[in-house]
Amino acid sequence: MPYKPHVSNECCTPLSDWSVLEVGGADAAAFLQAQTMNDARALAPGTWHWNGWLTPKGRVIALFAVLHAEPGRYLLACPDMPAGELAAALRRFVFRSKLTLVADGSLVAAAGPGIDGARGNQAFVVEGAFALDFGGEGGARTLWLLAKDAPALGAADPDVAAAWRSADVAHGLPRLEAAQRGAWTPQMLSLGRLAAFSLRKGCYPGQEIVARTHYLGQAKRGLARLAGAGLAPGMAVASDGQPAGTVICVTGSDEALAVLGGDAGNALSAVLPDGTAVPLQRLPLLDGLARG
Repeated sequence: MPYKPHVSNECCTPLSDWSVLEVGGADAAAFLQAQTMNDARALAPGTWHWNGWLTPKGRVIALFAVLHAEPGRYLLACPDMPAGELAAALRRFVFRSKLTLVADGSLVAAAGPGIDGARGNQAFVVEGAFALDFGGEGGARTLWLLAKDAPALGAADPDVAAAWRSADVAHGLPRLEAAQRGAWTPQMLSLGRLAAFSLRKGCYPGQEIVARTHYLGQAKRGLARLAGAGLAPGMAVASDGQPAGTVICVTGSDEALAVLGGDAGNALSAVLPDGTAVPLQRLPLLDGLARG
């Protein structure tokens, strides 16, 4: 894993809607392999990928970035679903595994400076912190996982957090609030774009549904990036006046991700709570955020 000698004080901005879950112990890799939808055993120490946890019916409960920090230690950077809540849900499946799930807030996810040469799924270690390349077509970004008392960690900044969320949405990383958990399959969320699930790693909750959908070509809905005023998660989307899909997450800049039917046209609209129909514009999903 590459190293860089120094970063400046207060150069990283905490992202309050991200949290970190540490999975450690002799059975950490086996546990993640059995419970999550991507191939944790394929991660060499110092690398990361997108991953997630599904219901038995193949619906996404949580998405996260998984870093294999060192043998027997994995860090899950979780957007939206608090790490403590995810840990509590996963503990039901630990049984007798030699495993710890730690979500005490001692590690913080933050937006920070880029690292020269950091590309793809290779993490950098800087003064005990981990730097992950989140760059894509929208430009360079680096997610840092560092101690809450690290000198490099500065104050929260709502503008930085909003820009980070907007970049996630633009690149097709669904930001799932609680009401959206368990509603969508990985294919409906177009998570193949992020290389976030495996079809060959073996059994995990929901694996049969994911594989059947893929091999039988039954994915009739997918992710779309839209622009329009006043959008909110759960809002219905229409195409030429006919039901076409659902908004799943929004940004503060009137952009959204929605799950739409494959036959949805470009004459799209959303209905606001007061009954007003708002025209929607399709925007391209930016590439480059896949890791693995």
